[in-house]
Amino acid sequence: MLTPSLMKTLVFATRPSSLARWQTQWVIQALQQVYPELECQEKIITTQGDRILDRPLPEIGGKGLFTQELEAELLTGQVHAAVHSLKDLPVENPPGLIIGAVPARADCGDVLVSRQAHSLDSLPPSAIVGTSSLRRGAQLLAYRPDLEIRPLRGNVDTRIRKAMDGEYDAIVLASAGVTRLGLESHVSQYLPLEIMLPAPGQGALAVQCQADDGETLEILAVIEDPDTRSATTAERAFLTHLGGGCSLPVAAFANADGSGIELQGLVSSTDGKTVIHCRGWGQDPEELGQECALQAIDQGAAEILRLESHDV
Repeated sequence: MLTPSLMKTLVFATRPSSLARWQTQWVIQALQQVYPELECQEKIITTQGDRILDRPLPEIGGKGLFTQELEAELLTGQVHAAVHSLKDLPVENPPGLIIGAVPARADCGDVLVSRQAHSLDSLPPSAIVGTSSLRRGAQLLAYRPDLEIRPLRGNVDTRIRKAMDGEYDAIVLASAGVTRLGLESHVSQYLPLEIMLPAPGQGALAVQCQADDGETLEILAVIEDPDTRSATTAERAFLTHLGGGCSLPVAAFANADGSGIELQGLVSSTDGKTVIHCRGWGQDPEELGQECALQAIDQGAAEILRLESHDV
């Protein structure tokens, strides 16, 4: 293992949002707990996803819009690492890049935020719920077909402010982001996995770097969590073998420990009228993800995704 005296200064690419900055600082502090003399810097990069806020993500290219500029900085060597929400990272790394570390995952679920403290069950008929996630919208409609789903963009604090101002009866956000920013007081319900299965990789961070940067990889290794890596690899493999992208109505959650990995997956039409569930257990995350994807395809998932991809 490297000694602090031999370490270089690590430069991290980060987006300007409060959550992105928090996540990058969390990684830096975790590394400096092991290597107190390690120097780290941040380079703030505004991505296309940060700039275009008046259109739903699926219309403008999906969640990869939050990562492409950061990856370009990595490939040119302008920065050594970039911290992402793993759920926002496309399943395939650009040639030359690798996920150097996946730290222990926070809560993977979703939460409901409502000015009137509604739960999903207590929302009035035809309530307006904000989300730009096709996955969330589909599962909301599967549970409450009467709801009106409207697009919601912006940073976490911006989205919560819109809910508190009454633009929506409720909004749905990732629990991890709300918690990381200390905004739990706004949560009116933690949605159970039986109602709202998360996006593949949700709640986990991914630290990306150049695949041949051995020094950075060795430094990042100290924050790697093997169980989180295995679980999220299975979830992302499920998405990969379905042939779907981050923006499609696909959900997955895996739990990994020393004995193996349990994975549950979901594919839905955006209107929530057709929902496919699958489940599996195994030792190899890639094989498990493929096995569950084949289960879903056997039930008609490929046709659902084909139609949804055409619509998007």
